[in-house]
Amino acid sequence: MERKVKVAAVSYLNTKPLLYGFRDHKVLRSMELTMDYPAKIARQLIDGEVDLALVPVAIIPKLKEYHIIADFCIGAEGPVASVCLFSEVPLQEIKRIYLDYQSRTSVALLKVLVREHWKLNVEFVETSGDYQDLIKGTDAGLVIGDRALKQRLISPYIYDLGEAWVRFTSLPFVFAAWISNRPLPVEFIQQFNDANQIGLNNLPIVVSENGSPDYDLTTYYTQNISYRLTPAKRQGMQKFLSYLQ
Repeated sequence: MERKVKVAAVSYLNTKPLLYGFRDHKVLRSMELTMDYPAKIARQLIDGEVDLALVPVAIIPKLKEYHIIADFCIGAEGPVASVCLFSEVPLQEIKRIYLDYQSRTSVALLKVLVREHWKLNVEFVETSGDYQDLIKGTDAGLVIGDRALKQRLISPYIYDLGEAWVRFTSLPFVFAAWISNRPLPVEFIQQFNDANQIGLNNLPIVVSENGSPDYDLTTYYTQNISYRLTPAKRQGMQKFLSYLQ
């Protein structure tokens, strides 16, 4: 019997619709699923500890071999709500930006926007733990995921990176995609895609199971996150990767 495919996914609210359909699905018999934050999963895929992961697309240049194996992603065609630069002052007054350690793509996207779109002269500060309380005065912070939804209730200035990218390029953005570091069986990929689709067909159930005190999840899943990996999103992804060269 062929060994199980080791699969890693992000434990954020934005992945719940994609993961919902794996329960009781026959694809589970041929995979092992683990959960963590994006940058950690990215490292696991690069190091070969997992075979397939929902990873930040910024890691693609670091992979010796890669295959985008699903028709689904974590993308945005406008404001994404959960990947934002938060500040107490307007954009042009920001002097320093704390970077979210949990995501490579969001940090890379922020740096592209700072350099090419907003044309800011700022200092970037790496973080390794909670830093949201440092977002004060002219010190801003990039916050992603569920913590960003909470930060929306605190910071007076919110600069949405999904929205900024669309304004800058007129293309949608892909934050994460299902990427494997080796070829996978066609049957597995078909079942995997089917499982992803099930959750998107059952969004009211996903919303009722997860709930967020900070943000309306129906809005989040239907208007902010765009899950289908369309040709336009692939174009946006290639455009972003060209900036990382």
